[in-house]
Amino acid sequence: MMSLLFNILMCHHTSSTPQPTEEQAPGSLSFPWSRLRLPRYIIPLHYHLHLHPNLTTLSFSGSVRIQIHVENNTNWVVLHSKGLQISKATVLDENLAHLSDQVLPVLHNPSHEQAAIFSPRVLSRGHKYFLYIEFGAELGDGFYGFYKSTYRMSTGETRTLASTHFEPTSARMAFPCFDEPSFKANYSVRIRRSPEHISLSNMPIEKTVELNDGLLEDHFAVSVRMSTYLVAFIICDFKSVSATTSSGIKVSIYAAPEKWQQTHYALEVAVKMMDFFEKYFNILYPLPKQDLIAIPDFQSGAMENWGLTTYRETSLLFDPLTSSVSDKLYVTMVIGHELAHQWFGNLVTMEWWNDIWLNEGFARYMEYISVEATYPELRVEEYLLTTCFAAVGRDSYDSSRPISSSAESPTQIKEMFDTVSYNKGACVLHMLRYFLTDDVFQSGIVRYLRKYSYSNAHNQDLWDSLANTCSEEEFMSGKYCYSSSQASKNAYLFAGEHLDLTAMMNTWTLQKGIPLIIVSRNGSRLLLRQQRFLRTVLPSDPRWSTLQQGYLWHIPLTYKTNMSTTIHRHMMTTHTDSVDIGEGVGWVKVNTDMTGYYMVHYEGSGWDEMTKLLREDHTALSYKDRTHLIHNAFQLVTGGQLLLNKALDLIDYLRSETHTVPLLEGLGYLEAFYRLVEKRNAPDLTHKLKTYILRFFRDVIDQQMWSDRGSVSERRLRSEVLSLACHLDDPPCLERASQTFRDWLLSNGTLNLPTDVAETVYSVGARDEHGWASLFHTYTISLSEAQKEKILSALASSRDTSKLHRLLELGLEGKVIRFQDLSSLVLLVASNPQGHHLAWNFVKKNWSTLIHKFLLGSSCIRNIIIGTTGHFSSPEELTDVQLFFESIKEQASQLRATQVALDNVQKNVLWVQRNLGTLRNWLDEQMK
Repeated sequence: MMSLLFNILMCHHTSSTPQPTEEQAPGSLSFPWSRLRLPRYIIPLHYHLHLHPNLTTLSFSGSVRIQIHVENNTNWVVLHSKGLQISKATVLDENLAHLSDQVLPVLHNPSHEQAAIFSPRVLSRGHKYFLYIEFGAELGDGFYGFYKSTYRMSTGETRTLASTHFEPTSARMAFPCFDEPSFKANYSVRIRRSPEHISLSNMPIEKTVELNDGLLEDHFAVSVRMSTYLVAFIICDFKSVSATTSSGIKVSIYAAPEKWQQTHYALEVAVKMMDFFEKYFNILYPLPKQDLIAIPDFQSGAMENWGLTTYRETSLLFDPLTSSVSDKLYVTMVIGHELAHQWFGNLVTMEWWNDIWLNEGFARYMEYISVEATYPELRVEEYLLTTCFAAVGRDSYDSSRPISSSAESPTQIKEMFDTVSYNKGACVLHMLRYFLTDDVFQSGIVRYLRKYSYSNAHNQDLWDSLANTCSEEEFMSGKYCYSSSQASKNAYLFAGEHLDLTAMMNTWTLQKGIPLIIVSRNGSRLLLRQQRFLRTVLPSDPRWSTLQQGYLWHIPLTYKTNMSTTIHRHMMTTHTDSVDIGEGVGWVKVNTDMTGYYMVHYEGSGWDEMTKLLREDHTALSYKDRTHLIHNAFQLVTGGQLLLNKALDLIDYLRSETHTVPLLEGLGYLEAFYRLVEKRNAPDLTHKLKTYILRFFRDVIDQQMWSDRGSVSERRLRSEVLSLACHLDDPPCLERASQTFRDWLLSNGTLNLPTDVAETVYSVGARDEHGWASLFHTYTISLSEAQKEKILSALASSRDTSKLHRLLELGLEGKVIRFQDLSSLVLLVASNPQGHHLAWNFVKKNWSTLIHKFLLGSSCIRNIIIGTTGHFSSPEELTDVQLFFESIKEQASQLRATQVALDNVQKNVLWVQRNLGTLRNWLDEQMK
C-alpha cells in the first residue's frame, strides 16, 4: 500500500505539462488535463480575494488575484472551480501588466470540478505571475461552500446570514482556487457588506472603507500560509463576548443576538484550552485572534477554520437552565477538538486526504488530553473506552478500511471522515502514548509540529519525529535527533525488546481490522496467538481462512496478575508467542485498562475464571478492566467464539457494581438485546427480557434521584438508567415522570426541569395527544437548541405512526425542523419500534433529495444509511436493503457505507439465528 501510494504521489509531481508554444491561438481548445488531482507545475503563493455577498438576492460576486509560481513552461493554468460563473480571466506579469489584451478562454471540466485558463503567451519556468479571475454564484442552499443560513427572532422575524464550510473540497464553490491541502498560500481578504451586518474571516480586520453606495468594505490582515479548506468568511448580525488568553490572544464567541447569553461557558473553555495547547505543544498560537461562532444551519459538529472556528449551535452554546451535564461535556470536547486542530491540521497538515487521520485522530485524542487537564471534574477519561469500542465495532467488519487509505474523488474523500479516522486513529494514538510514555509522546509531537510548521506531512514523518530520527543533513547540523541508521540501532526498548516504531505502526495504519489475542495457560506459561477479529464470519465459515490471510500486528501487550499491581509488558510480533508469568499465578487479565487496541479471548476455563473473579472480588480489577471484559465477552458472542450465557453470567456481578462505566456497559448490551427483540414481534420474549432487566437493576433504578445533584458520573448514570426504566414501562418511573411533566405543563413551560432527566420526562409526556402537542409548540418557540434536541427525541418516541410520519415530512421541508437535524431525526424514528420500517421507507422514497442536500459521502448520508438499517435482523429485511442498494448502484458503488450497512444487518441476522434461543432459555432459568 505504501509503495503504491508513493508511486501515485510521484506521478503527480512529475506529471507532464501540456506542451507550451510561444504564441498559440485559442482555436478549438480541449481541456488540457485528465486527472482528478491538479498538476504540480503551477504553485499558488498568495490569494487576493474580494467578495460581495448580497443577502437580499442570496447571491455573491467576487474577484481573486492569485500570485503563482511556474515550475514548467506552459500555456495553461488548471485549478478548481465548482458552480461558479467565471466572467473574466486574465494573466498579469509580476508588475501587474497584462500578458495579453484579450480576455482569456476558460474551459471547464465539471466532472473533475476543474477550470483551465489558456494564455496565448507562454508562462515561463521560474517566473511569478498573477492570475486574475472575476466570478459569481448563488449562495448555496446546502451546507458546503459559501451558503446561506437563517434564524428566527422571538418576534417571528427571519434573518439571513452567509457562512462557509470548505473541508474537504468545497473552497472551489466559493472562489476559483488550487483546492488541495498541499497548495498552501497566504490570503488577503476583502468583504463588502451593509452597515447592519458584520463580516468575519480568519484574520482580524485591519481597516473598514466606506463606499459610495452606502456599503462598507472590510479589509482583513494577511493570513499565515494555509490550505484552502481552512479559509472562512461570514456575514451576519451576531453579537459576541470576548476575553484574552495569557499570551494576549483575543478570543470571541459569536451567536445569534438572542442566544448571546448562552456563549459564556464556551468563552471560558476556549481561553483555558488555548492556554493549555500553547503549553502542551510548546508553540505559541500564530494568529492574533480566535473566533468561535455558532451557525444556525451546520451539517457537521464543528470546523477548525484557522482563527474562525465554526460550530453547530449545540456544539458551542450552553444554557445552564436546559443543557445537561452531558451537553456540557460535549461542548467542552468539541471546543477542545477544534482548538487542537489549530496546531494539528492547520499548522501542520496532511499531504493528502489518505492521511486525514493525522488531523482527525489527533484532534479526537486531544479532546481527552485537553479536557482531562482543564476540566478534571468532567471525568472525560470515562468516555475513552466508548470511543475505542465504536472503532472496534466498525473494524471488526470486512468492510472496514486501513486508517491510511486511498481517496481520490470528492465523495471518497468525504467518506474518510469516519469512525476509522477519528476513533480508531485516537485509540491507536492512545496505545502509542501509553507505550512510549507521556513525555516521549509529547516531545515527539512537539518535534513533529516544529519541523513541519506551515507545511505538509505524511504518516512516516510522524513516526520519525516520535522515534527522534531525522535526515543526515539535520543530524550533521547538530539537531536533537538521530540519523535514520543510528535510530534503528537504538530503537525503543520495550520490555527489554528492541523495537522498530515504523514497522510497528505500519501494522496499525496500513492494514485494516483489529487483532484478537487468544490466551491460554500451560503451567507457568501464558500462551498467546493472534488472529483477525471478525463479527460477521465465523471460524467454521469456509471464507474464514482467506479473510485471516496476511494479517499480522506488532502488538504492545500488557497484562496484570493476582500476584502484584505490576503492569507487565511484552511486544508480540508473531502469530504465536508465549510469556513466563511465574508459578502460583491465579488470574491473568490481558490488555490492562484497554490501553491497547486489541480484543482478548480467554480459552478453556479462562472466562469462567474471570466470572468468578468479578463475583468474588470485582475491585481487584480497575473499572476500565471490568468494562473491557464485559465488552470483549459480548463481542466474542457476536463473533461466534463465546456462548451468550457465558457473557450473561459474567455480568451477573453487576448487582454489586458501583462504578457508572461498567454498569452502563452491561446495561447497554441488555438494552441492545431488548431493542432488537421488541422490533421482532416476539411479545413473550420482549416481556421476559423487560421483566428481567427491571428486576436485575431494581436497586440501581430506585437509587436514582430526579434532580441534577451529584458528580458527573452519577448524573450520567441517572440519565441513562431512568431513560431505560421509563422506556421499559417501569411503573414507578412512569408515575414520577408523568407527575413532573404535568407540573411542567401547569407552569406553562416556565418550570425548569432537572436537565439530566428532562428528556425522559418529555418522552413520557409525549405519549398522550395533549402532551405531544404541547411539546411540539415548545419546540417551535424555544431559543435553546439543547432543549429542542431533547424535545425532538421525545416527539420521535411517540407510538403514533402518523406523528412520526409528520415529523419526517417537517424535517424534509426544513422550516419548523431544520434540515440539518433531519439525519438525527431519521435515526430517532428508526430506533422507535413503531418507526423502524417507516424511517427506512422514508429514506428510500426521498433518496435523491437527501443526497442533493447532504451530498454523497457525507457523514449525514453515512449515518442515515447505517442507522436506519441497523435495526433490521431478519433475512427478509436484509434482502430489502440489498435490493435498494442495487437500485441505486451508481451511487452505492461509490460508498463504503452501503457495505458497512449490509455487514451490520448480516451481523444482526446471524446473532438472532445463533443466540435468540439461548437468550430465551437463559431468561427462563433466571425467572425460576
